[in-house]
Amino acid sequence: MTTELLNAITNPDSAIVRAAELLRSGEIVGIPTETVYGLGACVFNEKAVQKIYEAKGRPQDNPLIAHIASIEDVERIAIDIPDEFYRLADAFFPGALTVILKKRKEVPSIVSAGLDTIAVRMPAHEIALRIITEAGEPLVAPSANRSGKPSPTTAQHVFDDMNGRIAAIVDGGQCRVGIESTIIDILGVTPIIVRPGSITREDIESVLGKKVIMHSGEETSTPIAPGMKYRHYAPQAAVRLMKSWEAISEEMEVNPNLKRMILATENPPSELKNLVYLLSSETIYAEFRRADAESFQEILILCNDTVQSNTALMNRIAKAASGT
Repeated sequence: MTTELLNAITNPDSAIVRAAELLRSGEIVGIPTETVYGLGACVFNEKAVQKIYEAKGRPQDNPLIAHIASIEDVERIAIDIPDEFYRLADAFFPGALTVILKKRKEVPSIVSAGLDTIAVRMPAHEIALRIITEAGEPLVAPSANRSGKPSPTTAQHVFDDMNGRIAAIVDGGQCRVGIESTIIDILGVTPIIVRPGSITREDIESVLGKKVIMHSGEETSTPIAPGMKYRHYAPQAAVRLMKSWEAISEEMEVNPNLKRMILATENPPSELKNLVYLLSSETIYAEFRRADAESFQEILILCNDTVQSNTALMNRIAKAASGT
């Protein structure tokens, strides 16, 4: 398969029309969003959704997120929609929030990994919204990377992972947010954030006017949302969490021949300056991919107070480090 490259920066209209044409014909397409690039397929096309799992090498028990372009779209894929959804949508849609709802039976079970729920969000990206509208139905769109690898935040990242595996990639520039959306389950008595993102628990509590709890983060045998069960977001290099510059310096001395990258939010000691790259929610996946491209063997991450206070960033770091 030859993967088409569609430039939505210089020629958005033709890129959007071509992407939608491919999607309606049952193909899968890499599309930009404000969080990370997604691998889009029409939600009601079971064969197309199956292609996503195959292209990514994604486990079949890992559910997908449906992306909508209007609030009216949600009624095509969900039932018994609670008032809390509309309050959250009014505050955060379009944006980096995904809400778990009860699924309509018309939605293929492969979308939700056999569950009776469906995760829904409206991306805050003009190109993505126009592609969904042009395609004529919501799109499932997990991150457009091989399963387990760092999520893509540029079209080049998608090309590196998916060239020859998918029909096309729409280049909409670099993703603004840089990490995946917050996912919240509102079907129980108390809302639960099952994946943290740029929209925080405090943000959501201020809208709902009640307590919201965080999922424990422990791996679950039956995930209700992406990112709950498997090692995710991981580069090939080992990822290690470090508590101080002193600890990093000591680690450097233990095995000085290892090729190491250091990620930090603050200026390093002068002797480590050439090894340090900026750590942020916007840059973490790009730096993980840099580490792979440049064959780094170990990534040391300085987990200072700034990093530890960023729940979403710490979640991605911990997932990347698990099993290493």
